[in-house]
Parts: sequence; structure tokens; C-alpha cells
Amino acid sequence: MSESECTLDGASLTVATVARVARETGVRVAVDAAARQALLGSRRLVETAIASGQTIYGINTGFGKLANVRVAPDRLDQLQANLIRSHAAGVGAPLSASVVRAVMLLRANVLLRPTSGVRPELVDALVAMLNAGIVPFVPEQGSVGASGDLAPLSHIGLALMGEGDVLAGDGVGLAGSALQAAGLAPFRFAPKEGLAFINGTQAQTALLALLVHDAQVLWRTAVGAAAMSLEALRGTPAPLDPRIHAARPHRGQIEAADLMRALLVESEIRESHREDDPRVQDAYSLRCAPQVFGAVADAIRFAHDTVAIELNASTDNPLVFDDGAVVSGGNFHGQPVAQALDLLAMTLTTLQAIAERRVERLVNPDLSQGLPAFLTNDPGLCSGLMMVQITAASLVAESRAIAMPASIGSIPTDANQEDFVPMGMAAAWKAQRILANAQHVVAAELLCGAQALEFLKPLAPGRGVGELHRRLRRLTPAVPPLERDRPPSPDLERLARAVATGELDPGQL
Repeated sequence: MSESECTLDGASLTVATVARVARETGVRVAVDAAARQALLGSRRLVETAIASGQTIYGINTGFGKLANVRVAPDRLDQLQANLIRSHAAGVGAPLSASVVRAVMLLRANVLLRPTSGVRPELVDALVAMLNAGIVPFVPEQGSVGASGDLAPLSHIGLALMGEGDVLAGDGVGLAGSALQAAGLAPFRFAPKEGLAFINGTQAQTALLALLVHDAQVLWRTAVGAAAMSLEALRGTPAPLDPRIHAARPHRGQIEAADLMRALLVESEIRESHREDDPRVQDAYSLRCAPQVFGAVADAIRFAHDTVAIELNASTDNPLVFDDGAVVSGGNFHGQPVAQALDLLAMTLTTLQAIAERRVERLVNPDLSQGLPAFLTNDPGLCSGLMMVQITAASLVAESRAIAMPASIGSIPTDANQEDFVPMGMAAAWKAQRILANAQHVVAAELLCGAQALEFLKPLAPGRGVGELHRRLRRLTPAVPPLERDRPPSPDLERLARAVATGELDPGQL
């Protein structure tokens, strides 16, 4: 499969592919022929069950608390359309276009699984809308994460029907007009299809997939920033000794120590103070960086493993099996996803908190091993990077305030039928905000670390740190050394974008 194509089969979607389709233009999505054929067989089983006259939840009954209400055969299509309309109850600002595209991709992939029992035409219609660049307007608030992300998915379903709104440039347009302009017809949901479409965790899962992707990039960049700080503060790399980490073999800890050690190879700065350094040990923010980063890496890995399963899992209800059984269950419950989102929020708070401590050491003349106060040539007349640490501290404080897990805060819904829900979208919102804060705090450390290295010239840092420093200085717009006071905000924003996009990812050195 080329980089400009993505073929869905309900079984092999990855985090990397989700990020690519969500964020890159021109990636065309296709449907695997064998998976489409298997889905057609699943749909025939549903139609056989309907024809038998048996009562099947959500196909010929009401929903939730209304499951005991039987619906007449001639009103089953209307039942599905009413479900989409009534559940499109989201409020607030819209999810970004990239997030909505990820949700659409995930939903098409899961509906393609033979347990869904929908017509292949539903998957085709969703993929066609995705390929046409039509992005439904999906409010970010209103989902409790069970029975799936009902409100967000209903807003997508509404647009598929030619109703509701879509994102259009910097504003909002009508879904019906967007479909017509793309040469697409509004989709009409058949029995089971409306319920299958909105019973799923794909909104929170899409956010988790993108967050995991970004957290992995952030982690490597944060390790690079820490290595730069270690050099700038003339710390010792002795705690990176592989024997130390082999004696406590957490995978993430070993990876962090390995990366830091590789970035510090051939350091002239280290050699300059090897013999006359009076310190026996560095502060924890330097000495214990591999242990802290290791715990963060292992938490991100857990979130990745969770979302890797969820991307290709059957989360609608009821499920159709190859023996003809149509069974109602609870795979739409988002607890695994919400829990992973909460863990991601907490661990990214840890990552930024230890980074802020190194920022403080870099700008504080009592801690910075001879660097000028606030990393300016003229302390007093100039305040240098004083405010950068204050900004970082404010972001860490905010992240700590919102890192409380959402997945433990169930509020019963649907007349107490849905009496324990995971609040996955609330967890996702918090994790998104905390990720952005972490990217800015790491940007603050990079800004201060790079400035500190200017004062140690002509001594060169480790080869990897040196390349990271050169790459930082070559960014466009530029982030030049600080000669006199200037607003730090543009530098912080430029570096935060570079952190987010991977421009400063030392894994790419």
C-alpha cells in the first residue's frame, strides 16, 4: 500500500495510519474486497433474523430504557433515522477536522467487521464522504462514552443523511449542499444500521490514537531536551550507565537511558569538568531522568497497546455471529479507552513537571553551575528568560489541576439503564489540553537549554545534542540566540509547533 492510500479491512488499522489519514491531504481510503464480501454475508444473517419475526434489540425495538417497545415492520427504517436525529445532542465547539476524519476512518473500519451486520453500502458511503473531504460538524461535548460515543457519532450520521452541518473553510455549511457538490447522495439507514453506526467508542478512540502518536513524538523530544539540559548544567552522565538500568530492567527506563547516552557521545563539555567537579550527585531532575521518563514511556506504551486493539475491535451492538446469532452485549463501553486516556493525562503531567524543574535550574543562578542569571548577557537591565520558567510553572499547575481521572466519575444516564459510564470524551479533552501544555513546557526547556549552550562555547556538547541545537537554530521562523530582551512568546510557540510536528525529534537525528 502506497503512502497515498489506506485500505480498510476491519483488522489491520494502526495508529500511524490513523494519524496519516487524519492529518495529511490526498490520502485516499479504500475498502478491502474480501472484507466487503464477508460483511455482505453478515448482512444477510441480519435480514434473515428480521424476516423470522424474532425480537432483536435496536432492530425492531426502541433503544435503552425503551428496549421493551416493539416497533412495527413498516417503520424500521424510520426507527434508525429517528435514532440518529434524536441522539445528535452535542454542544460546544466543534472537534477539529483532523479528529473528525480520524473518527470517520475508525467507524468505517469497525463497521467493516462481519460482526456489524450492516450493508457494505454504509461503509462505502462513509468512505466516499471521507475521500470527498467532507467533514461533519461534531460538537466536542455531550458523550459519556457508553453506549459508545452516541452524540459525536450521531452528528456524523446526520451529515451522512444530508442533514446537519459540516465544516466549510473557516465556517460552517449545510451537509446536504456539501454532499450534492461532491456528487454524493444522502444515505438512508436500514434496520440495525443507525444503531450500529452510533454504538461505538470511535470518538474517544480516535482522540486516543492521535494522542498516543503525539505522545510518542513528545517523549523522544523531551528526552532530547533533558540531554541538552544535562550538558548545559554540566551534569554527569554517570547515572546513564547501562549497568544501572539493567539492574532495574523496566523497558522504558532502559530506552530513556539509551537515548540520552547516545545524544551525549563525544561531549567536550563533559570532558571539561570531568576531573574538577565537586558535586557527588546531580539533582533528581537530572540524575533520575531515565527512571521518570521510563515510567512515562511505559504508560504511553500501555495506551498504545489499548488503542491498537480498539482500532480493530467490534464495539457496536448487537453483534452478528457467523452461526446466525444476533447477540446484545456491552462492547460499546469505553472504559478501556477512557482509562488509557486518563493514564496518558497523568503521565504527560509528570513529563512536563520534571521538565519545568530543569528549566528552573537553567535560569536560576543559584542552581545553574555558573550560567548568568536568567540566561541573559546583562542581568538586571535585561530579564532574559525569567518569564519562561513562570509560564512553564503555570502550565504544569493547570495540568495538575485537570489530571484527576474522568473515568472514575460515572453519572448514570438513560433513566438509570446506563447506570455506569466511563466519561471517555471528558478524559480525552483533558488529555488533549495536558498534551498541549507538555509540548509548550518541553519547548521552554529547549529554549533555555539552547540559550545556555551559547554561554559554554567554544566547548561542544555531545554529538546528538549538538545536532538538536543546530536543528533548533535552523527553524523557520528562526529562534536565534538571545542577545537582548525580546518577547519569548513567539519563540515558545514556534518551538512548541516543532515539538508537536517532530521537527526536533531526536529519534530522527
